[in-house]
Amino acid sequence: MSEKTDQPIESQLVERARDGCIDSFGVLYRRFYRTMVALAYSATGDICVAEDAAQETFAIACRDLSKLKNKDKFAGWLAGICRNVARQMNRQKVQKDVHRLPSLQTQPEQDLFTDEVRRVVWQLRRRDREPIVLRYYDNLSYEQIAGVLGISVQAVHGRLIRAKRKVAKQLKHVGVTEVDYGV
Repeated sequence: MSEKTDQPIESQLVERARDGCIDSFGVLYRRFYRTMVALAYSATGDICVAEDAAQETFAIACRDLSKLKNKDKFAGWLAGICRNVARQMNRQKVQKDVHRLPSLQTQPEQDLFTDEVRRVVWQLRRRDREPIVLRYYDNLSYEQIAGVLGISVQAVHGRLIRAKRKVAKQLKHVGVTEVDYGV
Protein backbone atom coordinates (compact mmCIF):
# COMPACT_ATOMS: atom_id res chain seq x y z
CA MET A 1 0.00 0.00 0.00
CA SER A 2 3.00 2.30 0.16
CA GLU A 3 3.07 4.86 -2.60
CA LYS A 4 6.09 6.03 -4.52
CA THR A 5 6.29 9.54 -5.87
CA ASP A 6 5.92 8.39 -9.48
CA GLN A 7 2.68 6.52 -8.75
CA PRO A 8 -0.68 8.27 -8.89
CA ILE A 9 -2.17 9.14 -5.54
CA GLU A 10 -5.26 7.37 -4.31
CA SER A 11 -7.69 10.21 -5.08
CA GLN A 12 -6.45 10.40 -8.69
CA LEU A 13 -6.95 6.67 -9.12
CA VAL A 14 -10.46 6.89 -7.66
CA GLU A 15 -11.34 9.74 -10.01
CA ARG A 16 -10.03 7.84 -13.04
CA ALA A 17 -11.85 4.69 -11.95
CA ARG A 18 -15.07 6.69 -11.59
CA ASP A 19 -14.53 7.87 -15.17
CA GLY A 20 -14.43 4.23 -16.29
CA CYS A 21 -10.70 3.50 -16.32
CA ILE A 22 -10.56 -0.14 -15.31
CA ASP A 23 -6.75 0.00 -15.07
CA SER A 24 -7.02 2.60 -12.29
CA PHE A 25 -9.42 0.38 -10.39
CA GLY A 26 -6.94 -2.47 -10.90
CA VAL A 27 -4.21 -0.38 -9.26
CA LEU A 28 -6.52 0.32 -6.31
CA TYR A 29 -7.27 -3.39 -6.10
CA ARG A 30 -3.57 -4.29 -6.01
CA ARG A 31 -2.85 -1.63 -3.39
CA PHE A 32 -5.64 -2.64 -1.03
CA TYR A 33 -6.36 -6.35 -1.62
CA ARG A 34 -4.01 -7.71 1.08
CA THR A 35 -5.24 -5.12 3.54
CA MET A 36 -8.88 -6.08 2.91
CA VAL A 37 -7.98 -9.77 3.35
CA ALA A 38 -6.32 -8.94 6.67
CA LEU A 39 -9.27 -6.81 7.77
CA ALA A 40 -11.76 -9.52 6.79
CA TYR A 41 -9.61 -12.11 8.51
CA SER A 42 -9.77 -10.09 11.72
CA ALA A 43 -13.56 -10.46 11.53
CA THR A 44 -13.87 -14.06 10.31
CA GLY A 45 -10.85 -16.00 11.52
CA ASP A 46 -10.88 -17.99 8.29
CA ILE A 47 -8.40 -17.08 5.55
CA CYS A 48 -10.55 -18.59 2.78
CA VAL A 49 -13.62 -16.65 3.88
CA ALA A 50 -11.45 -13.53 4.25
CA GLU A 51 -10.20 -13.85 0.67
CA ASP A 52 -13.77 -14.31 -0.56
CA ALA A 53 -14.84 -11.27 1.46
CA ALA A 54 -12.05 -9.17 -0.05
CA GLN A 55 -13.10 -10.20 -3.56
CA GLU A 56 -16.73 -9.39 -2.81
CA THR A 57 -15.66 -6.07 -1.31
CA PHE A 58 -13.99 -5.02 -4.54
CA ALA A 59 -16.96 -6.15 -6.61
CA ILE A 60 -19.25 -3.96 -4.50
CA ALA A 61 -16.76 -1.08 -4.57
CA CYS A 62 -16.54 -1.25 -8.36
CA ARG A 63 -20.33 -1.21 -8.63
CA ASP A 64 -20.82 1.56 -6.04
CA LEU A 65 -17.76 3.75 -6.65
CA SER A 66 -19.97 6.61 -7.81
CA LYS A 67 -21.56 6.65 -4.32
CA LEU A 68 -18.25 7.49 -2.65
CA LYS A 69 -18.67 11.10 -1.54
CA ASN A 70 -15.03 11.91 -0.71
CA LYS A 71 -12.48 10.33 -3.04
CA ASP A 72 -9.75 10.99 -0.44
CA LYS A 73 -11.50 8.55 1.93
CA PHE A 74 -11.44 5.54 -0.39
CA ALA A 75 -9.54 3.27 2.03
CA GLY A 76 -11.95 3.91 4.90
CA TRP A 77 -14.97 3.51 2.62
CA LEU A 78 -13.56 0.24 1.29
CA ALA A 79 -12.86 -0.97 4.84
CA GLY A 80 -16.48 -0.29 5.81
CA ILE A 81 -17.70 -2.38 2.89
CA CYS A 82 -15.24 -5.12 3.81
CA ARG A 83 -16.37 -5.23 7.44
CA ASN A 84 -20.01 -5.58 6.38
CA VAL A 85 -19.25 -8.29 3.82
CA ALA A 86 -17.09 -10.20 6.30
CA ARG A 87 -19.82 -10.04 8.97
CA GLN A 88 -22.40 -11.34 6.48
CA MET A 89 -20.12 -14.16 5.36
CA ASN A 90 -19.23 -14.95 8.95
CA ARG A 91 -22.90 -15.35 9.83
CA GLN A 92 -23.36 -17.75 6.93
CA LYS A 93 -20.42 -19.97 7.82
CA VAL A 94 -19.79 -22.00 10.95
CA GLN A 95 -16.31 -21.24 12.26
CA LYS A 96 -14.04 -24.30 12.14
CA ASP A 97 -10.83 -23.10 13.71
CA VAL A 98 -10.47 -19.38 14.40
CA HIS A 99 -7.07 -19.77 16.00
CA ARG A 100 -5.08 -20.65 12.89
CA LEU A 101 -3.54 -17.67 11.19
CA PRO A 102 -1.77 -18.75 8.04
CA SER A 103 0.80 -16.15 7.22
CA LEU A 104 0.47 -13.97 4.15
CA GLN A 105 4.21 -13.55 4.43
CA THR A 106 6.34 -15.37 1.86
CA GLN A 107 8.68 -16.84 4.48
CA PRO A 108 7.28 -18.87 7.41
CA GLU A 109 9.90 -17.55 9.84
CA GLN A 110 8.36 -14.08 9.41
CA ASP A 111 5.07 -15.24 10.97
CA LEU A 112 4.89 -13.14 14.13
CA PHE A 113 2.00 -14.99 15.75
CA THR A 114 2.45 -18.01 17.96
CA ASP A 115 -0.56 -20.23 18.63
CA GLU A 116 -1.04 -18.72 22.06
CA VAL A 117 -0.75 -15.15 20.74
CA ARG A 118 -3.32 -15.96 18.04
CA ARG A 119 -5.71 -17.30 20.64
CA VAL A 120 -5.30 -14.22 22.82
CA VAL A 121 -5.59 -11.80 19.90
CA TRP A 122 -8.80 -13.52 18.88
CA GLN A 123 -10.29 -12.81 22.30
CA LEU A 124 -9.89 -9.04 21.77
CA ARG A 125 -12.80 -6.90 20.69
CA ARG A 126 -12.92 -6.12 16.96
CA ARG A 127 -11.77 -2.52 17.43
CA ASP A 128 -8.67 -3.77 19.26
CA ARG A 129 -8.07 -6.78 17.02
CA GLU A 130 -8.21 -4.88 13.68
CA PRO A 131 -5.18 -2.63 14.22
CA ILE A 132 -3.17 -5.55 15.65
CA VAL A 133 -3.87 -7.70 12.59
CA LEU A 134 -3.26 -4.84 10.15
CA ARG A 135 0.02 -3.87 11.84
CA TYR A 136 1.56 -7.26 12.56
CA TYR A 137 -0.10 -9.46 9.95
CA ASP A 138 -0.21 -7.09 6.98
CA ASN A 139 2.73 -4.88 8.09
CA LEU A 140 0.86 -1.61 7.55
CA SER A 141 2.23 1.65 8.91
CA TYR A 142 0.26 3.63 11.47
CA GLU A 143 -0.69 6.09 8.72
CA GLN A 144 -1.97 3.30 6.50
CA ILE A 145 -3.96 1.75 9.35
CA ALA A 146 -5.45 5.16 10.14
CA GLY A 147 -6.57 5.51 6.52
CA VAL A 148 -8.10 2.05 6.40
CA LEU A 149 -9.90 2.33 9.74
CA GLY A 150 -10.88 5.98 9.26
CA ILE A 151 -9.27 7.11 12.52
CA SER A 152 -6.33 9.34 13.42
CA VAL A 153 -2.74 8.11 13.69
CA GLN A 154 -2.91 8.94 17.39
CA ALA A 155 -5.99 6.74 17.76
CA VAL A 156 -4.15 3.90 16.00
CA HIS A 157 -1.23 4.35 18.37
CA GLY A 158 -3.54 4.33 21.39
CA ARG A 159 -5.48 1.27 20.23
CA LEU A 160 -2.28 -0.63 19.54
CA ILE A 161 -0.83 0.20 22.94
CA ARG A 162 -4.02 -0.85 24.73
CA ALA A 163 -4.37 -4.01 22.66
CA LYS A 164 -0.73 -5.02 23.15
CA ARG A 165 -1.07 -4.48 26.90
CA LYS A 166 -4.16 -6.69 26.95
CA VAL A 167 -2.36 -9.36 24.94
CA ALA A 168 0.75 -9.17 27.14
CA LYS A 169 -1.33 -9.35 30.33
CA GLN A 170 -3.26 -12.38 29.09
CA LEU A 171 -0.08 -14.08 27.89
CA LYS A 172 1.57 -13.47 31.25
CA HIS A 173 -1.54 -14.90 32.92
CA VAL A 174 -1.16 -18.16 30.95
CA GLY A 175 2.59 -18.28 31.52
CA VAL A 176 3.99 -17.01 28.21
CA THR A 177 6.70 -14.54 29.14
CA GLU A 178 9.69 -15.16 26.87
CA VAL A 179 8.54 -12.86 24.07
CA ASP A 180 8.72 -9.06 24.21
CA TYR A 181 5.65 -7.66 22.48
CA GLY A 182 6.74 -4.06 22.79
CA VAL A 183 4.47 -3.29 25.71
